[in-house]
Formats: sequence, structure tokens, C-alpha cells
Amino acid sequence: MKAIVAVDKNWGIGLKGKLLVQIPADQKFFRQTTTGQVVVMGRRTLESFPQGQPLKDRVNIVLTKGGYSLPDGVEIVHDIDELKETLKRYEDKEIYCIGGAMVYEELLPLCDECLVTKIDESYEADAYFPDLDASPEWELVRDGSEDEEQTYFDLIYYFQKYRRKS
Repeated sequence: MKAIVAVDKNWGIGLKGKLLVQIPADQKFFRQTTTGQVVVMGRRTLESFPQGQPLKDRVNIVLTKGGYSLPDGVEIVHDIDELKETLKRYEDKEIYCIGGAMVYEELLPLCDECLVTKIDESYEADAYFPDLDASPEWELVRDGSEDEEQTYFDLIYYFQKYRRKS
């Protein structure tokens, strides 16, 4: 499994159920990377999408403890064991954890790679991704700074890749 996330300098990912910032190139990267694959998310992440609908052209799996009524096109799992069993049906696809904060925290131990859009800015946030730079389990294998500088208005950002150490 892989995690895909956009974070600020403090590893913040959201505020009051919304992304900190929307960068079109990051959204395009997310779309290109996850289309045709499996995305795993929490219920509130699904609800944050337009009209609370699942992402098109992807298998949408929602990890939720509650008995919520979710839209068609969503598979519901209630715990990690049920998720692992469900994912066996998709061994021919890449699996991406797409948030929110609690789901990232819960699924990060199952991930071997994290695709991180690192935004060179600090925002007010109430949801965070674990700081991979501070973790001895993870190494930065592509920092993106060797690429042409990525900017969106006055924001500078990098597409980074982290890999779990063997």
C-alpha cells in the first residue's frame, strides 16, 4: 500500500474538514496516480468530495467504524482485518491511502511508500500526517528539489517520495 498526501511545512493536511490549499498540479498528479487503482479513505474524506460522491474510475473503499449510509460505488470496511481481506480482491491494482488524518495514522504501518506533495508554507491546521522526516522507519528517496521549481502563485512545492526502510 502507498499513501498519497499534500502537507505543509509542519505536516499539516487539513483544517475543519478541508484541504489547506488546492494546487491544480497536485490535484492532477493525484488524479493521474490514482485513476484505475484502489483508494482507501475515511468517511469524512469521502464526505469532503463534491456531493460526497466517490472518486470516478477508482475502486473507493471507506474505512469507518460507524454504520453510516454511504453512496453507491463505495465499499465499506469496518476494521483493518476486513480491509486486508477486501484488498485481496485487488492484487492487480495499486492501493492508495488518501486520508484523512486518522486513516493515515492507522494505515501507515501497512504502507511501504508515501507520495508527498510538500508545500513550502505553514498553515493553520487541525489535521496532520505523521512527520516522516522525523521517523527512523522512513527515508526520503526523491526530494523533488532537483526538478524544475514547482510554483502555484507564490507557493513553492515539491513532489517527494518516501520509502519504508528495509
